[in-house]
Amino acid sequence: MRKITHMFSKTALLVALPFATLTAPLAASADEVNVYSYRQQFLTDPIFDAFTAETGIKVNTVFAKTGLIERLENEGINSPADLVLVTNVGNLAAAVEAGVTQSVDNDVLNANIPASFRDVDGHWYGLTSRGRIIVTSKDRVSDGLIENYADLAKPELNGRICTRSGKHSYMVELIASVMAHEGEAATKDWLTAVKGNLARKPQGNDRAQVKAISQGECDVAIINTYYMGAMMTNPDQQAWADSVNVVFPNQSDRGTHMNISGVVLTKASPNRDSAIKLLEFLASDSAQSMYATNNHEYPIKADVAPSELVSSWGEFKKDTLSLNEIAAQRANASRLVDTVDYDG
Repeated sequence: MRKITHMFSKTALLVALPFATLTAPLAASADEVNVYSYRQQFLTDPIFDAFTAETGIKVNTVFAKTGLIERLENEGINSPADLVLVTNVGNLAAAVEAGVTQSVDNDVLNANIPASFRDVDGHWYGLTSRGRIIVTSKDRVSDGLIENYADLAKPELNGRICTRSGKHSYMVELIASVMAHEGEAATKDWLTAVKGNLARKPQGNDRAQVKAISQGECDVAIINTYYMGAMMTNPDQQAWADSVNVVFPNQSDRGTHMNISGVVLTKASPNRDSAIKLLEFLASDSAQSMYATNNHEYPIKADVAPSELVSSWGEFKKDTLSLNEIAAQRANASRLVDTVDYDG
């Protein structure tokens, strides 16, 4: 089998290589950090460049859409990775469950990242947040019809809702949050009613749901906030965004469900001290502002302002339920999606 001689590069892309080709150890270096990333390089490269300029520590990255946790399991103690960047709390929890992380107890991280957005045992930390919002047709949905997640079950919405697959992590974690607040029985009733209100079989990504509203296929959808920013700044998709109103649900009670991008320190980290310096930098004001702005997300650090575009959506009440509790309900939520045959 061909030997892989360069496992990392600044623009490395992991593409379905056999695990057996990826297990050779990379020597530890005091002035390097190795990052596996589910987050795209347009988000991470500017931050890593700024970190290197400030500290002299080089950041080597490998990007992949899937499989990084499994890769860490396969590599074991020989893994060259120090940090893993992920896109949601489900993947963070999965990394912990796989036994490939280690705990970090760090004053900078604990001061900058709210307790609800970090693991109780220090195995993962949030870096940016996003709201799981409801968008409604400007032309076909009256103001006030939908104010809460519970309103998605209203009979007036029969045949009018579009969503992505109920098995997608963004949906599973929203369902898990409803379950954490209201219990499994009530969540089952709610999800069954939402399924009954679907205009089509769940499909596509979040942007596809807004496109469907703009084309009259449905009137209501559930999406992450940053997709609104992405569409608003894309000339080919701006008309989709212009066709909908944004609803931040549950402003009169628990607030809008929030999810995160985040990071773990690997159990095998060969450059632990440098990796922790990068963790501290990711929680700093400058990195928080850059990271959140580049993808239309909300900074985790409370005193860092969102971008001008994100700020234009206004202040809203955020659900402060610990993501530890939501992560703990993931398996139950996924089973519930199967029980009600949401995607069927």
